[in-house]
Amino acid sequence: MKIESWLTPIREFSWIFRISFPVFVAIAVFSLSARAQSVDEVIGKNIQARGGLDKLKSVRSIRTTGKVNQESFRADYRQENKRADKVREELIVQGLAQVQAYDGKTGWQVSPFGGRKDPELMSQDDMKSLVVDADLDGPLVDYKEKGHRAELLGHDSVEGTDCFKVKLNMKNGDVRYYYLDADSFLELKLEIQTTIRGGLQESELYYGDYEQVNGIYYAFAVEKAQKGDTSRTQISVKKIELNVPMEDAHFSMPVSKAETKTRPAGK
Repeated sequence: MKIESWLTPIREFSWIFRISFPVFVAIAVFSLSARAQSVDEVIGKNIQARGGLDKLKSVRSIRTTGKVNQESFRADYRQENKRADKVREELIVQGLAQVQAYDGKTGWQVSPFGGRKDPELMSQDDMKSLVVDADLDGPLVDYKEKGHRAELLGHDSVEGTDCFKVKLNMKNGDVRYYYLDADSFLELKLEIQTTIRGGLQESELYYGDYEQVNGIYYAFAVEKAQKGDTSRTQISVKKIELNVPMEDAHFSMPVSKAETKTRPAGK
């Protein structure tokens, strides 16, 4: 009788274990599944917060103009994007324009401040960020189709604001960390890790002053710095225009004057 009374709690535990174990397994599987799906949910809410997928996809071109300030340096800035995968960026100082552009296949630049007024091809490393800028929707939209991998790392804080932290492993090898406001789901901070000519470069971007343009939210204030650097480059957006007519040739590398002079007559 004593032995039987001693075994009773064990039998009860065994019964509880037999009943509960499948439930525990189901909960564990569900939790793993929920974590796997949650990154898509967060990214989906970010896309919706920006204006929704249909709105974003309806944009065929964007022209952004603004000012760049870094300590005593001042410049005008213009960026133009066109589907699919075309971008042209200009930094203008005293009438001279530093141009970098990508037409979906070729990256090129004009560097007048370095004494190079003719267009020249960019290396794969030099045009790496330019190719990402050419993605009109941004890397998070349709990230799987683009070959990227996303992971939700939980919560983190940006200057006292609670954020979802999303890690994006880019197809090109870069790693990006997106900090999305836990309330608005808009992007507050972006950390970029990229490898250029074998060396790791880390930068940070901060976004603010969101305004609606044709139903889509854009950041009108951006600050950029190398990670750990207290000095930030400030970009103040003055105007964003959507669906502006743009010729494909605007993004293609022009023929240099030197090449034009050396061409045989009639060709």
